[in-house]
Amino acid sequence: MTFSAAPALSGSVTVPGDKSISHRSLMLSALAVGESRVEGLLEGEDVLATAAAMRAMGADIVRNADGIWHIHGVGVGGLLQPEVALDMGNSGTSTRLLMGLLASHDLTATFIGDASLSKRPMARVTEPLARMGASFTTSPGDRLPLTMRGACPAVPLDYRLPVASAQVKSAILLAGLNTPGITRVVEPIPTRDHSERMLRGFGAELNVEVEADGTRIITLVGEAELTPQQIVVPGDPSSAAFPMVAALLVPGSQVTIANVGLNATRAGLIDLLREMGGSIEVINAREVGGEPVGDLVVTASALNGIEPDPARAPSMIDEYPVAFIAAALAQGRSVFRGLEELRVKESDRIATMATGLRAIGVSVEELEDGIIIEGSGGAPLAGGGPIATKLDHRIAMSFAVAGLVSRDGVTIDDMAPVATSFPTFVPLLRTLGAVA
Repeated sequence: MTFSAAPALSGSVTVPGDKSISHRSLMLSALAVGESRVEGLLEGEDVLATAAAMRAMGADIVRNADGIWHIHGVGVGGLLQPEVALDMGNSGTSTRLLMGLLASHDLTATFIGDASLSKRPMARVTEPLARMGASFTTSPGDRLPLTMRGACPAVPLDYRLPVASAQVKSAILLAGLNTPGITRVVEPIPTRDHSERMLRGFGAELNVEVEADGTRIITLVGEAELTPQQIVVPGDPSSAAFPMVAALLVPGSQVTIANVGLNATRAGLIDLLREMGGSIEVINAREVGGEPVGDLVVTASALNGIEPDPARAPSMIDEYPVAFIAAALAQGRSVFRGLEELRVKESDRIATMATGLRAIGVSVEELEDGIIIEGSGGAPLAGGGPIATKLDHRIAMSFAVAGLVSRDGVTIDDMAPVATSFPTFVPLLRTLGAVA
């Protein structure tokens, strides 16, 4: 698909539900006794893979015609042995969190995934879960396909995260739900806290202490009893990033993105774009289901290059690809460091973005832990392609945004992976006036 230079973008849109919250709402609802209702669930392929896995282990999950999902859970410790391999598709979140969830259950499960997911390392999760008693048989390089045998009773763990990872933290906490005693996770660098918020919301006994240096100590009392909930999922800030950057870059644009989750652990991109000179106003701020939510009014702006603090990375790790597009149109040089985590996402996002940016006329230097980008000062990018997305949804959407501010358009080799997180992406851009 080719995305071409767009006239001013305008209108009001909503983006799909938050992917992180959607995954967790299905998993915890499946462990509560009784019926939970989830509204606004992201119905992308990644979340549907989680729903299928929970059904395979005994949860009754139904989507009504009104779009509300009804989940009848089996209780903590009540998951059943799956009769077939659990196909996670492209979803690393589903895989790692479910491995944690099953680690303290007396069952065996095999995880499989697509070509992209099968290249992603799982050792960062299998290592702490093995300490809790689970055992793993993995493919070379600690990759999928992978078979795990849970431990029941599992051993409570006191674990200090060696890298900032909400997935690892969440996997350990989920394993702790069915583990007698206290599971403790020490998080030196804060990451998204949806698991902590939702676990408390479902009735788990969870406590968070914050030390003077910002280190978070999370304790969870095991053998929990979860209570069914009614959940309204806010719009995903990672998906909102794409129309947000498009509106900033396309001259004359003003776009409202409604009902966006504004959790402080996820708001790094908004802060970065404002520091670059972007006009992003939050209106109608409110709280829904324990999560801060608001509407974003984004107005086209001249951006300046930036060298952000690497400590910001956990709060916007999935948004860096589209931030690189913003930097490509900025005035001056941008230097992004501390992004080693991007090397082990759906693709090596540093290398894939650097190659794609060069292909559309941007001067870049790839670093081991980041990238240096020379901005165009607002001048349209040359365009070109086809861009090799490496089956990575965020790479595809980022270069789609680049196409809207290009001279010759940008062609994407495969837009199909976008369905994993943002199935309405292309129609939404067209609604705003984009040419695709």
